[in-house]
Amino acid sequence: MSGQLKEVRNRIKSVQSTQQITKAMKMVSAAKLRRAQDAIIQMRPYSKKLQEMLSNIVSAASSDVNLPLAEVRAAERVMLIVVTSDRGLCGAYNANVIKAARNTINTKYAAQHAKGNVTILPIGKKGYEYFQRNHYKLVDNFWEIFSDLSFENVRHAAIFAQEAFLAKQFDRVEIVYSQFRNAATQVFVSEDYLPIPRVEKKAGSMNTDFIYEPSMDVLLQELMPKILNTQVYKSVLDANASEHGARMTAMDKASENANELLKSLKISYNRARQAAITTELTEIVSGAAALQG
Repeated sequence: MSGQLKEVRNRIKSVQSTQQITKAMKMVSAAKLRRAQDAIIQMRPYSKKLQEMLSNIVSAASSDVNLPLAEVRAAERVMLIVVTSDRGLCGAYNANVIKAARNTINTKYAAQHAKGNVTILPIGKKGYEYFQRNHYKLVDNFWEIFSDLSFENVRHAAIFAQEAFLAKQFDRVEIVYSQFRNAATQVFVSEDYLPIPRVEKKAGSMNTDFIYEPSMDVLLQELMPKILNTQVYKSVLDANASEHGARMTAMDKASENANELLKSLKISYNRARQAAITTELTEIVSGAAALQG
C-alpha cells in the first residue's frame, strides 16, 4: 500500500511541475502575442490597400503595357510558399497549415504534383521538416526566417519567388498561411501571389482612368516588387501572431487539464491513504484481540 501511495505522490509532483511549465509558457506566449498582434493589425490595412491598388492598376492596364509579373501562363510548374512555425506545443496549428497546403495541392495541382512539378518554399522549421520527410521538392534557403524575423529577411524570399517566376521556373506561386483573427481563432488560407491577380469588372461598371506621374511603366517597375514584398511580409506576420495565439490557447487548456488531473489524483491519494490507515487499525485491533484470547 505504501508503494501505491508513493507512486501517486510522484505523479502529483510530476503534474504540478508540468503545470508550472505550461503556465509559464502561456504567460510568455501572451506577451509575445501582444507584440505580434500589434504588428499585424498595423500592417494589414496598409498591405490590403496596396494589393487592391496593384490589382486595379494591372486590371486597367492596356494590353501593350509590359507586365511580366502579371503574365498568365498555363500552370505547369507551381510553387507554394508555406508558412509554419519553428516550434511546437501550439496545438494543431502546424498540422492545419500543412493540411491546407496538401489540400491545395490535391484539389488544384494534383496533375502537376504527380509529374513532380510542385515545389514547396517552406518558411518555418516545422513545415520544412514535414515536407523534407515526405520527399517534396523544396527550396530550403528561407526556412529559418523566424529565428530573425525582419522585413529584410522576408524580402529575400519574396524576391526569390518573383525572380523564379520571371525566369519561368514557375508558372504560378501561392502562399499558404494562417490569418490571425484572435488568440483562439486562425483561418488557414491559400492566397494567390503570382501572377498578380486581376480584378474582375462588374457589369455596368465604368473603367477607372488613372493619371500616372511618372509614366506607368516606371511606376509599376518601382511599385510592383515592393507591394509583392509587403504581401509576403504580411503573411509571415499573420502566421507569427497565429502561432503565439495558438500556443497561448494550447497552454491554457493544458493548465486546465492539469488541474482536473490533480483533483483526480488527490482523490485517489486520499482513498489509498484512508485504506492504508484502515488496514493498519484493523491489524492492530486484530493483534490485540489475539493477545487477549
